[in-house]
Amino acid sequence: MSGAGEDGNGLRRMPGDPPREEMLARMVRVNHAGEFGAVRIYQGQLAVLGGRACAPAIRAMAETEQDHLRTFERALVERRVRPTLLHPLWNVAGFVLGAGTALLGEKAAMACTVAVEEVIEEHYADQAETLGDAEPELRRVIESHREDEIEHRDIGLANGADTHPLYPVLSSTIRAGTRLAIWLSTRL
Repeated sequence: MSGAGEDGNGLRRMPGDPPREEMLARMVRVNHAGEFGAVRIYQGQLAVLGGRACAPAIRAMAETEQDHLRTFERALVERRVRPTLLHPLWNVAGFVLGAGTALLGEKAAMACTVAVEEVIEEHYADQAETLGDAEPELRRVIESHREDEIEHRDIGLANGADTHPLYPVLSSTIRAGTRLAIWLSTRL
């Protein structure tokens, strides 16, 4: 983070960053939105692939994401942060993304998982770095969730995500969409 400095309370900030409380609110808001979106993606995948061999792995990942979502639902209340205004959109878009990739097959569903989790892992790493020594409990949660997202990515790869013929297109498209969703949910 070139040019970053601490705000006196351990939070790493760049010139022009919003005030501390707004930065923290944005983190909680976007993480809540992301975990909600992940739950909906897995629900969409299970709606299509619920009886297939990959279903137990998808269910296990969905349960982890549901736990993450509960964590950030509590954080919204505790920190008095409103959810993203795009919550209704992510409700539909997440399910459609999950079901749509699942309709392309198990490996395409896993490609979706890999693409989303790679972006989220990077996002959580950036947040942990930004938090520095500030907000040690929030940083611990983010780092713990990041480890789970890496595990989900690895499950997707172990299930042949990168062997799907559309993997390069799916991966780049889903990664770009996930980055856009992060940017929008942080701000709206």
